[in-house]
Amino acid sequence: MAVYTEVSFDEASTFLLSLKLGTLQSMEGCSGGIENTNYFVTTDQAAFVLTLFERLTKEQLPFYLRLMKHLAVHGIPVPDPAADRDGDVLHQLNGKPAAVVNRLVGKSELAPTEVHCAAVGEMLARMHLAGRDFSMTQPNLRGLPWWNQTVPVVLPFLAPEQAALLQSELAYQNHVATLSAYTALPRGPIHADLFRDNVMFDTGAGGAQKPVLSGFFDFYFAGVDTWLFDIAVCLNDWCIDLTSAAADAKRTQAFLNAYNQIRALQPQERTLLPAMARAGALRFWLSRLWDFHLPREASMLKAHDPAHFERVLRERLHNPLTLT
Repeated sequence: MAVYTEVSFDEASTFLLSLKLGTLQSMEGCSGGIENTNYFVTTDQAAFVLTLFERLTKEQLPFYLRLMKHLAVHGIPVPDPAADRDGDVLHQLNGKPAAVVNRLVGKSELAPTEVHCAAVGEMLARMHLAGRDFSMTQPNLRGLPWWNQTVPVVLPFLAPEQAALLQSELAYQNHVATLSAYTALPRGPIHADLFRDNVMFDTGAGGAQKPVLSGFFDFYFAGVDTWLFDIAVCLNDWCIDLTSAAADAKRTQAFLNAYNQIRALQPQERTLLPAMARAGALRFWLSRLWDFHLPREASMLKAHDPAHFERVLRERLHNPLTLT
């Protein structure tokens, strides 16, 4: 959550008052992430996250915000966008589209155990099912068409071996997309970016009790795509060793067992899990290459290292992820 657009205390105060969210007491720019401008703001009513959207347009944004509202209504712990007196959840601040959501309790777990992975798997399945009757639709904007457009842009920055791997994997994913098994994969709204730092756990006072998943957040890469891709993105982050990129068998099984208990995986999903694990690695290697080599100026911006997902992709190629 970088800061591209500066918002003064007075500007934020006036904005929050217009939404009847109380009197601003404190605000702080967020340093994580790279897509939008985010501030943690606290009023005399509650704690919120104020977001100004830097890339997404006002035509695209209602999908994300209404999806969060839909999921919240259906009992999924997600940020709930604040509406104005007309019921609109998309606003404008300093010339940018803006939204305010409640700030989730708890903290992210950056060293997850099997318990954390099972909780994420279960809630992801519940989220997928809750989204089945969401009426709006929008494609995954970082899906295959974006990969095809972006690979030629980043190729000049790569070593020959890296370029060959990127082109080969892109060709493979284009092939997978033509398969009848892929066409038959169940689909719906997906998060598409559910990394460790986009989930909150609440351990209560003192942290002694079993961690409770208190929320999924940062839905601004969401779109309609295969549920299996969402699963693969999670497995590539929650269930690997971050140093070697090797899959952790126990965490992987805990995640998949918990997911499968809520929504049973279909035969074509089991067949294509290895391919989607590669797709998830390709997507984030590519986006990180793009952000690293073609950065935007932003206060507090910290670009992610693209080498990590290159390692994940190579690991998924050498040791395909399969279901037992």
